[in-house]
Amino acid sequence: MSTLDPLTWAIILMLIGCGTVVLEVFIPSGGILSFFSAIAIIASVVMAFRSDATTGMSFVVLTLVAVPATLGLAFKYWPSTPMGKAFLGELKKTEDLLPVDPRRELVGKVGIAKSKMLPSGSVQIDGKYIDAISQGVAIDIGQAVVVAEVRANRVVVRPADEDEARQIVNASQDVFSTPIEELGIDSFDDPLG
Repeated sequence: MSTLDPLTWAIILMLIGCGTVVLEVFIPSGGILSFFSAIAIIASVVMAFRSDATTGMSFVVLTLVAVPATLGLAFKYWPSTPMGKAFLGELKKTEDLLPVDPRRELVGKVGIAKSKMLPSGSVQIDGKYIDAISQGVAIDIGQAVVVAEVRANRVVVRPADEDEARQIVNASQDVFSTPIEELGIDSFDDPLG
């Protein structure tokens, strides 16, 4: 039976030490596995110094890099393990954590500026008045606007081009100034006739 040289023992002990660090993360043992891990890593460095001083110093540097990297990887994957899920509960997806904002449905819709926007003001979209800000250009009253984005709590609009402005169906026209015939209501002149 041949004996292993000190460098081989140093490598084996370093792997055992990093492995028990990972086990301590996944199987809480009250520090017992951490104690054995520390013993294995220290023994690894000692065995590396028995080989020669350069190898010993390189194992010290390897320990300073490998142990935190191993711990980081173990903690990264721990929430997806059965124990991590039992401890933390089911992790929600990023989409589930975003607040539901009904104003996000306004993106791309066309409306009319109801006040001069320098840069903020009021716009009317689908019959509703909404506070908005422009994308850096002044917008006059009655000018057609398009909702470019909803950022945090702000509705951001930009001036509409000619094609987009045609989408508005008399949105700027007030109902009270519309002739009664256009509203589809019969005349009140002869109610019995």
